[in-house]
Amino acid sequence: MSQEAKRITIEGWKKWGPYVSNRQWGTVREDYSDNGDAWQYSTHDMARSKAWRWGEEGIGGISDDKQLLCFAPSFWNGKDKILKEVFYGLSNTEGNHGEDVKELFYYLDSSPTHSYMKMLYKYPQQEFPYESLLHENARRGKEEPEFELIDTGIFNNNEYFDIFIEYAKSAQEDILIKITAHNRSQNAAPLTILPSLWFRNRWSWGHHEKDLSISENSPTALAISHHTLGDYFLYSEQPSKWLFTENESNTMRLYNYDNGKRYYKDAINNYVVENLQKAVNPENTGTKVAAFCHFDIAAESAVTLQFRLCKGANKKPFSDFQKIFDQRIQETDEFYQDLQEKTNSADEQLIQRQALAGLLWNKQYYNYSVSRWLKGDPAELPPPAGHRTSRNLNWKHINNADIISMPDKWEFPWYASWDLGFHCVSLALVDPGFAKQQLSVLTKEWYMHPNGQLPAYEWNFDDTNPPVHAWATLEVYKMDKKHSNGNGDLFFLESVFQKLLINFTWWVNRKDDKGSNIFSGGFLGLDNIGVFDRNTVLPSGMRIEQADGTSWMAMYALNMMQISLELALHNKVYEDMASKFFEHFLYIAGAVMNIMGVGDTGLWDEEDGFFYDELTTDDTHSIKLKLRSMVGLIPLFAVEVITDETLKKLPKFAARMQWFLEHRQDLASLVSRWTEKGTDDKHLLSLLRGHRMKLILNRMLDEAEFLSDYGIRSLSKSYEQAPYLFPTENEEFVVKYVPGESDSGMFGGNSNWRGPVWMPVNFLIIQSLLRFHDYYSDDFKVEYPKGSGSFLSLKEIAYALSERLIAIFKRDEEGKRACFGDQEKLQTDPQFKDYLLFNEYFHGDNGKGLGASHQTGWTALIANLLIKH
Repeated sequence: MSQEAKRITIEGWKKWGPYVSNRQWGTVREDYSDNGDAWQYSTHDMARSKAWRWGEEGIGGISDDKQLLCFAPSFWNGKDKILKEVFYGLSNTEGNHGEDVKELFYYLDSSPTHSYMKMLYKYPQQEFPYESLLHENARRGKEEPEFELIDTGIFNNNEYFDIFIEYAKSAQEDILIKITAHNRSQNAAPLTILPSLWFRNRWSWGHHEKDLSISENSPTALAISHHTLGDYFLYSEQPSKWLFTENESNTMRLYNYDNGKRYYKDAINNYVVENLQKAVNPENTGTKVAAFCHFDIAAESAVTLQFRLCKGANKKPFSDFQKIFDQRIQETDEFYQDLQEKTNSADEQLIQRQALAGLLWNKQYYNYSVSRWLKGDPAELPPPAGHRTSRNLNWKHINNADIISMPDKWEFPWYASWDLGFHCVSLALVDPGFAKQQLSVLTKEWYMHPNGQLPAYEWNFDDTNPPVHAWATLEVYKMDKKHSNGNGDLFFLESVFQKLLINFTWWVNRKDDKGSNIFSGGFLGLDNIGVFDRNTVLPSGMRIEQADGTSWMAMYALNMMQISLELALHNKVYEDMASKFFEHFLYIAGAVMNIMGVGDTGLWDEEDGFFYDELTTDDTHSIKLKLRSMVGLIPLFAVEVITDETLKKLPKFAARMQWFLEHRQDLASLVSRWTEKGTDDKHLLSLLRGHRMKLILNRMLDEAEFLSDYGIRSLSKSYEQAPYLFPTENEEFVVKYVPGESDSGMFGGNSNWRGPVWMPVNFLIIQSLLRFHDYYSDDFKVEYPKGSGSFLSLKEIAYALSERLIAIFKRDEEGKRACFGDQEKLQTDPQFKDYLLFNEYFHGDNGKGLGASHQTGWTALIANLLIKH
């Protein structure tokens, strides 16, 4: 076992980590407006002057796990009008495809305990093109791509700094910091680096005393005192000019209101950029401080700064500095060597390691008490009446203050329940304990609604995400069990299962409109994939019977059955629960195949060989929405295999199952015939028998429809030339295949499920094919691709699809990566070509990365696919 693997098991090694957000402005938590317009209430322009209520933001920042004390560097190139303290980006209304960070930064490495971390920020030497980015994106329409920082040409002459930010821990509360700035240009260039330390403002709101301080101990040391954290010191290798101020809002600049205070959060910006000497505190004390470090860096040269933040004094803080750094880097390499034994090439290892680095860097301290947020704070003016009725009124029990895995700490600096499930399946590769903790915490009473609903995300906790929590719990349990030499964490599995019983009941009671086992969950995280907004409240008597919503629930029932079976091997009480979910799955299967009665094929369309949503107008009439999309592929996900060995160990479950199959042959016949055993005496439970599965795969594996060179598209490409039309009395709905960003502002303006490749659903497709193969063996073959004349087993097809997804990132024969698109500098420049972004989704035809640029949450699943079998 590597040293890092041992370290994961020691309490306290994750007390400090990358828990500072990349964006606090523009979030719901900081919105106290009358109209709920979070993007306008707090902005990037306000960020340098406003003390945030619920969290902190920075560039490559770290904090303790309660975010009491934060550290992050900021920069100034001598030309920008403001310090680069936070990443710039456009709000949802400013971007032509929604919110979008307009910076280039990369997460390069991290051990699970954050004993070593490394990231890279590319900072231009010319004035940062804030106005150009804003105005050009405003000019562009939905049919044009986003205008990114690299599109401005600012990197063309290599006039930029590569700034590497690295951390290494000597102990749990002893963090070594190294900042290295490389001048990549042919000319010398100035750079001011301001390593900054500050306390999160908890005292201004009327709940906490201000029992803390930072003061100068010497030109090379700061003394830090906090009533909870204790006494810390920040040491600088070189003597520094310390700039002190308070982490307080500059109310004059923000609101033209003098609150009587003298030193503000933006004082360091004003001192450096505007040369306002009096802005900082001459007494060298405060709650925010930065070391002023100015350099004129020679052409193609570099400078390095070294700091050490530790609990307690250290007389020789830099005597062992490089030794510790080297040791932590070596230990991190050893940790990943063990993981990457089955990863073939060096390029694949690079992809996997950066994917996992992004996942680990995207942890964030998330603090949000909905009740307190709605009421306001005692030391502040009461929020306007509109705020108190703005959003999340049914979630007043939410009181979150935890380290959470975020989808993207700039684009989505808040947790999302179905994203988190996928994150955990990748996190389990490197830190099963953290993955289990994440799945557990979302079911706690301060997250989960008393009625059983899991919170979606802060913009609307009421939204309904696909129910993947049970799937993720089972996957993480199995991965951890394998990692622990067959010793499964039954306490984790059972505790989450108990809460998911409540959540499953919520789904049945709230989303099965007629008690018919057909589910209408709404948009289910797939935004504009439907003919029209599936969140819309339809006229009385009308409803959408969702093929994906119902299939997710069939998958949920099978996941809960499998968890029950695992628990029943240790506690026979769970045999009854396994029977309950087995039978519930069959009820759902029956509904999927036969909603309306005799002669109705339910959500299945025999003529097309595909599943569709149905729009029901009353109890006797329905219209199939015959749009071929990911909705019709999701029924593949509901598949499980049970062995005779399991049935022998659980005779009560086996007897009840046999009785049910004999007495409800109408339901049993809808799924794969139970009496027809597969290889090794295996039984298959699925929404699809072999014939129907082949019909679906015939569509899915057709390059003229779903099969892209880079995975499975979310909408059939056939609608590119012949869009789908659905006429109504009032208007005609048109759905066209759009391989990249959405060309429509519908459903929120940032919806992109009409063509692109999405990693999470592709991952589930691959998993499902492998499960089907487990039953059918190599004897069951399907043409791949359609029309090729080549027939492969389902296992071979699953691996082939994996390779297509890996090809998004992997260098091709010309040395290019599909994810970079047509950006020549990204493809060929030695300082760009091996630094990867893990986007939210990918172009359905060419594999270019699109959407959020650091969504190594669910896109980190590529790390799982890279492990060869």
